[in-house]
Order: sequence, then structure tokens, then C-alpha cells
Amino acid sequence: MNSDQASAEDLAALRAAFDVDDGGESALGWEAVRAFEAEHGVVLPEPYRTFVAEVSDGSHQGPPEYGLLGPAELPDDWGDDGSGRKLGEPFPLTAAWLWEEDDGPYEDPEAVIEQVLNHGSVVLGTDGCAMNWHLVVSGPQRGHIWQVTDVGAMPFGSEFGFTTSEPGFAGWVKHWAAGKEWFDDPSAQ
Repeated sequence: MNSDQASAEDLAALRAAFDVDDGGESALGWEAVRAFEAEHGVVLPEPYRTFVAEVSDGSHQGPPEYGLLGPAELPDDWGDDGSGRKLGEPFPLTAAWLWEEDDGPYEDPEAVIEQVLNHGSVVLGTDGCAMNWHLVVSGPQRGHIWQVTDVGAMPFGSEFGFTTSEPGFAGWVKHWAAGKEWFDDPSAQ
């Protein structure tokens, strides 16, 4: 996974998956992407960065179930206005954590949960019922996709063992476009 350079293959797969052929009219454009990055103190990972600049700033079709949001948007059920979000602060997790079942190795688990929700990621969208997909933009997991729910968080990608698909935005979209279950069984391959 290269989060610093978009490949032509990944961009072609993203265009095909979202069936976007409007000449970039639904895209943010590079000036708006750079303004968003400057405002939040981040550089969006590739190929997501090029996708929102040149292809589309979100889509009513998935992924996820209720459509892909633009980088400045939040799902309707987010609960607040998102003013406490700090994209430049590092996303705190490097491994799956089911906080409903344990406090993990954290002295203040509630503070870490708040950071998982609000630090270092853009919310790509929701599958409903507070099951949101995040693209990490800051910290050691930069470029990786995470599913964050009300009970825990888990990374997406074959290297984490929950799926057979490539990590990152392009791998996540290709997985969806292939009609696979989000967390297909790697042991069945």
C-alpha cells in the first residue's frame, strides 16, 4: 500500500467502481483539497487524495452502505457538529480493540475512545447503526481504513487478518466493488 502516490491502476479501479464520468465536475479540485489539508494540518493519503480532487467528492452509491462522504462531511447520525475533530492529531490505535469487552491497555479508555472517534481520520461514511468507516490521515495507521462502531474498532486489510483484501482506500473500494462481505474469512482461501 502506497499512501503517498496514486497509481494509474488504482485510479482506474476507483473511477470504474463509482462509475463517475462527469469530467471531474463532482470532484473538489486541487485548490479545495489543498485548502482542506491546510485547514486541518494533514495531507490526505493517496489514492483518496487524487480521487476527491479529480474524480468525486463523495458518491450516493457505496461504499459504504449509505454512500461515500466527502472529506469535510460526517454521517447524519454522527451526534454532534464535528467541531471537536482534530485530523492532524494521530489516530491512536494500531490494533483492533473491542472496548465493549475490555479497557485495553489504557489508563483512561474513555479518552482513547474519544480520540478514535475524532483524531486523525476522515469519516468515509456509514453502514448505519453507528458503524462508520474511517480513513486514517495522521499517525502510524495513515492510509489504512478502520471500521469504528459503538463497541470497538478494527482495521481493514489482509495484513490484519479480518479480510482477504488489500489495505487502504483502493483495496477497500475494490473489495466492495467485487461484492464481497466486508470481513470475509481469510481462512477460507
